[in-house]
Amino acid sequence: MADADYRMEQSSPEPRYAAIKKFVTEAIGRGELRPGDRVPSEAELTKRFAVSRMTAHRALRELQDVGVLTRLPGVGSFVADTSAKGHIIQIRNIADEIRARGHQHSSLVVRNVAENATHKTAPKLGVAVGTLIYNSLIVHFEAGVPIQLEERFVLGDAAPGYAEADFSQTTPNEFLTKAAPLERVDHVVRAILPAAEAVKHLAIRPTDPCLLLIRRTWSRSRLVSYAHLTHPGARYEFEDSFTV
Repeated sequence: MADADYRMEQSSPEPRYAAIKKFVTEAIGRGELRPGDRVPSEAELTKRFAVSRMTAHRALRELQDVGVLTRLPGVGSFVADTSAKGHIIQIRNIADEIRARGHQHSSLVVRNVAENATHKTAPKLGVAVGTLIYNSLIVHFEAGVPIQLEERFVLGDAAPGYAEADFSQTTPNEFLTKAAPLERVDHVVRAILPAAEAVKHLAIRPTDPCLLLIRRTWSRSRLVSYAHLTHPGARYEFEDSFTV
């Protein structure tokens, strides 16, 4: 990367070690650093960011602790292969998937509102225009890297309180498992180019291929949730197995 990519505003109130961590994770998110790539050494970071060797060491160590980097003594630090694996047949909570890989899950709630179904959204749940539904848009992160943009439409009377739920602390999957126990699920998987909203929130390019999972779930004999799950193709893959 060019030296200019490492420059920092001297007036930034952000701790220097945190700024270095942010720089590395954002570079990974943009695809400028990929699994197996070597990241700048402590000496390089010390020079480029005008920080102490201890500060650079802390930044790299903390990124290693959460699974973003792997460190080889005497060689350097490298981007870990954090390609996430999702399950198509199983319905698993993404937070549990991430924790099972030993990484930290976090999320950003872009919106979570109650609204009346429109001509565009009513067909997703098979309801009449004007029916009360919930609409949420959430970015899920694995070790600080965005791996899923979840847009979900939920039948209002099937999940009271959905719009008031704190999805920075729980997930729609966890909420719905209690409010509307799963009875049936349909899946469709497609290879797509990302929409503008996905480009923005997943920190990817418009030309980056993505995997789209459309999931519809039923509870108590009615369709209650329609989820549109977009994953950067370079960071996520689906796998499953079954016995016949």
